[in-house]
Amino acid sequence: MKVLVTGAAGFIGAALCARLLARGDRVVAVDNLSDYYDVELKKARVDNLQTADAKNAFDFRRIDVSDRAAMAALFRGDDFDAVAHLAAQAGVRYSLDNPNAYIDANLVGFGNLLEGCQRASVAHLVYASSSSVYGNASPPFTESARVDAPVSLYAATKKANELMAHAYAHLYRLPCTGLRFFTVYGPWGRPDMAFFKFAKLMLAGRPIPVYNHGDLSRDFTYIDDVAEAVVRVIDSPPQPADAAANSAADSAADDASHRIYNLGNGAPVKLMDYIRALEVALGVKAQCEMLPMQAGDVNATCADTGALAADFGFTPSTSVADGLAAFADWYRAYYKIPRAAP
Repeated sequence: MKVLVTGAAGFIGAALCARLLARGDRVVAVDNLSDYYDVELKKARVDNLQTADAKNAFDFRRIDVSDRAAMAALFRGDDFDAVAHLAAQAGVRYSLDNPNAYIDANLVGFGNLLEGCQRASVAHLVYASSSSVYGNASPPFTESARVDAPVSLYAATKKANELMAHAYAHLYRLPCTGLRFFTVYGPWGRPDMAFFKFAKLMLAGRPIPVYNHGDLSRDFTYIDDVAEAVVRVIDSPPQPADAAANSAADSAADDASHRIYNLGNGAPVKLMDYIRALEVALGVKAQCEMLPMQAGDVNATCADTGALAADFGFTPSTSVADGLAAFADWYRAYYKIPRAAP
């Protein structure tokens, strides 16, 4: 199978590319290598994929999804069996500082991607949504819950993506599946995320910022579990009857081939417990600076993963202790930080 992966130099994108290549797929990988965070880390992920590509099945192209002409040329020049759209401007808090980045990447870019898919008659589009669409809803979050009260621009763009995909599924019979990711973490992670920031500060002997005075919980999802789930979803394009039965459908009479699934562990972890697990993984004690709640943040997230389990026979299950241990090992190796002697 030939798969287009956008955001391929990103955290989840690179992990997905590795999983697809390992099973023998051909991958056209697209990324603009934005400087939102360390570009060298993004390049290292791509280099890692190219080094492991013994069959010349990995084709990396530097393209910005918000570039309409470049995206149209991409779809004219290749035939893709499936598309995994992971390119986006990430981060809740950054959307307060640079909203235009979210408009360009998450709305204009997604529109360009949808147009390319429908014109090329792609058999299945899988795209990244986010648990952020739930806002301050009461957990556990189910796909059937109303998600029309976002508390950040980032969340609003992700909800807009779901609506745009539904429209294209309805109008053009483009099979689409949206995945609401819940706090993905692990090796090769994003430096702007809390677990990565915490590790850097803790190893430097500096205090870590703990918002809402530690009274937060998150449904943390390990990267390998995410990649496995995405691959299973790619292999199963929705049909109209499936979408009508999916709990995310607005109407049982809707004939759009569009589904939405939560992708999380279904077991939220308190922030202070997460920090303690990271202390064990890194072998250092955290100095916590207790701070008030940040704008755009939410108190708790928890995924109802019943639909994913029922339709694909898979539920993420890696424990935070195991996942953070793997991350800590990678972090020390990548940044060449030896473990202190006992």
